[in-house]
Amino acid sequence: MPSLSKSAAIATALLAPFCWGNTDAQNTSTHNTPVVESESSSTDSVDSLRLKRSENWGIAATVRTAGVPFTEGGSSNVSSFVPMMFYEDEAFFIKGTEGGIRLWEEGDWRANAILRMRFIDLPTAVQNDIGGDTGDFGFQLKRQLGDGWFADIDLLSDKEYRFHGIATLGKQWSTDNADFEATLSARYKDADFNSFYYGLSEYRNEGEHIGAGVDVKTGMNVRYHVYSNLYLVGAAYATYFDENVRHAKTIDTDWQGEVFAGFGFFNDNKRHGKKDISTRPYWRLAHGWATPSNIGEIIAGDSQKDPYGNTLTSLFYGHPLSDSLFGIPLDIYLTPGVVWHWSSDVQASSSEYVMAIKAFYTFDWPTTWRLGVAEGLSYVNNITHVERSEMERKGYEPSHLLNYIDLSLDVNVGDLVGKKSWNNLWLGYSIHHRSAIFEKASQFGRIKGGSNYNTIYLQMDF
Repeated sequence: MPSLSKSAAIATALLAPFCWGNTDAQNTSTHNTPVVESESSSTDSVDSLRLKRSENWGIAATVRTAGVPFTEGGSSNVSSFVPMMFYEDEAFFIKGTEGGIRLWEEGDWRANAILRMRFIDLPTAVQNDIGGDTGDFGFQLKRQLGDGWFADIDLLSDKEYRFHGIATLGKQWSTDNADFEATLSARYKDADFNSFYYGLSEYRNEGEHIGAGVDVKTGMNVRYHVYSNLYLVGAAYATYFDENVRHAKTIDTDWQGEVFAGFGFFNDNKRHGKKDISTRPYWRLAHGWATPSNIGEIIAGDSQKDPYGNTLTSLFYGHPLSDSLFGIPLDIYLTPGVVWHWSSDVQASSSEYVMAIKAFYTFDWPTTWRLGVAEGLSYVNNITHVERSEMERKGYEPSHLLNYIDLSLDVNVGDLVGKKSWNNLWLGYSIHHRSAIFEKASQFGRIKGGSNYNTIYLQMDF
């Protein structure tokens, strides 16, 4: 059974009440019964977290290129940089562009609550105008059929309750150096879904309302082991649109193709074997101050003060994944976080949710220090003033979902003051950074810019 503290921390960040993207512009059961733990069971839970073994995880950088099915815009394809995370345990999983929590499992059957990113594939020139990509939430029923075969049924909705359902038959298999997954799926879309995403009924005067229909999609993804933790990743899919979409005046093709290609760093216990790791879980509490300076200026020591004094407070949990990468001693964590942006004269208060993978490198000079870097996703409920003002200057529509980076430097408190009982405490500085990857990512609204906060934190290993 996964520990309560780990499951609660990860679930809070993953299943927060939001849906990825700008839709305005475009295996354990859980119960609500209170749980009362004895003191001994709490101790066992902490001990089980400390005695960690390596887990399956990964982080990848990919480029997705897809055909543009729309008549508007003139371009025949669109490309986007898509960072991905991968992780799986008994209760929770992240798989590239989707993530979820296992709600129930019995034998070959499993039910999940899921969030999934969905690409709209408008021409690059109009993506920020109309909107980037979006996301769906819902439930998935999965069954293992044996010999690598599986079947899924997904019931999904966007945040405006436009529904679609997907039935998938797939097969997974592996060789010494590669893992494969082939799928064939049928997707039913209701009339509201088809009208909004294919008829562009709410975006253009020439948009139209079209009926429901069923698409068919097939393809394959592959992960190839190159060396140690380095892998190449790729995928290719083809979709045949339903009759109503094919005949819509906003669509000029019957088919759409898409390919992914990139590389990533993975720990695969199936290939490398499980091992005991020394990395310990942590909680990190931080408070930060907004700055109009970009991340390069901050690193160079030229950080300007935000004239409106906007601040944030954050709480992050660190779940240990590994203590090495390519044989280099690095503490690797999955780190979900909840951030609160405080109200000011120019903005209302707002929550932010983060999911990232973070690595720490420890060195002595002359006390014990650590350098840290995290990469992941950040979603903010209300656009903060520092982001909104920058987007207005540049003429962009802001995006709630952005890429997340955390750069940190901390010192071991126990080592600093000569008190061993405090060796589990770290005092540090970090940059809380949200950005859109220089107009290269459609899922972030095809914009350039973001926000930065200088933060001070206290981190406690346990």
